[in-house]
Amino acid sequence: MKPHVVSIVGPTAVGKSELAVRAALRYNGEVISGDSMQVYRTMDIGTAKVTKDEMLGVPHHMIDIKNPDDSFSAAEFQECTASLIEDITARNRLPIMVGGTGLYIQAALYGFNFPSKARNESIVEKLEKEYEQHGAQALHERLKLIDPLQADKIHPNNIRRVIRALEVYETTGQTLSENHEQQPSVSPYSPHFIGLEMEREVLYERINYRVDLMIQQGLEDEVRALYDAGFEHSQSMKAIGYKEWIPYFKGEYDFNRAVELLKRNSRRYAKRQFTYFKNKMNVSWYNVDPMLKEDEFEKILEDLAGMLEET
Repeated sequence: MKPHVVSIVGPTAVGKSELAVRAALRYNGEVISGDSMQVYRTMDIGTAKVTKDEMLGVPHHMIDIKNPDDSFSAAEFQECTASLIEDITARNRLPIMVGGTGLYIQAALYGFNFPSKARNESIVEKLEKEYEQHGAQALHERLKLIDPLQADKIHPNNIRRVIRALEVYETTGQTLSENHEQQPSVSPYSPHFIGLEMEREVLYERINYRVDLMIQQGLEDEVRALYDAGFEHSQSMKAIGYKEWIPYFKGEYDFNRAVELLKRNSRRYAKRQFTYFKNKMNVSWYNVDPMLKEDEFEKILEDLAGMLEET
C-alpha cells in the first residue's frame, strides 16, 4: 500500500497549524511544515512559526533547518520531505503536511521532476547584469514573450524567480510552464488533501489582526536584526513580512506605510494561495467560521478518519 500523507492546505491565517496539531494528536501523527519560509532560523514572527506551546508535544519537521542567507527550493523541499515521510511511516505514524506554499507541497506529493541541469552561473550572471542595467520590468517583459503563464504568476519585482525562469529556458530550451505540464499526475503516496477556507472579509480581518499582533510581538525588531546582520539581499528577505520593512529602514517611507503594505501583500498572497490549491489539487474544502471552529474541526477530524479507512 502507498503511504498515507495528510495535507492541510489553504490561505494564511485560516487555522491550518492548529488543525494539524489536533489531527496529529488524534491519529498518532507528526507534522511536516509545508511553508517555504519556516525553514529559516530566527525568522519566527514574520513567518507565523508555530511555537513550542502550540505544538502540544507533537513533533514538527522542516522548521529552523536553514540560516537566513541560505537558499532553498522546491526541489530541496521535495528531497527532504521524501525522507521524512519514509521515516515517519516506518515508525507507524501519520505524516501530516501543513502549509501554504502550493508548489512545494505539490512537488513533494507528486514527485515532480525538476530541471536536471545544474545552475548555469554564467547565464545567471548575465541576467543579473541585465537587471542592473535595464531594471526588473525589462526582464519581466522578456519572460512574458517566452513564458506568459509564468510571467503572470511572478511579480516583476521578484527578480530572483524571474531570473530563474529565464535561466531554465536558456539552459534547457524548455519553459517552466512546459516543465510543470509534464509533471506526474499520480502520487507515489496516498494523499488526503484537506482545505480550509473562510469568508473573504472575515479572513482579511484575521490577516490584518495577525499583522498587528506580529508587530506587538516584535516583528520590526526581528527584521531589523536581520537587516543589520547583512541579510538584506538574501532570498529569505524577499518574503512577505520582511521585504516591506527594508524601504522603511532606509527612510523611503514611514512606519504606517510599511504596515499598510504588509497587510495588503498578505491579503493578496492569501488570494493567490487559495487559487493555487483550488486549481492544482483535489482538495476536500471546509469553510471555517471562527465562532464555530470547535465543531467544524471535529467534523473535519471525523471525516479524516473515513478518508484513512477507505484506502
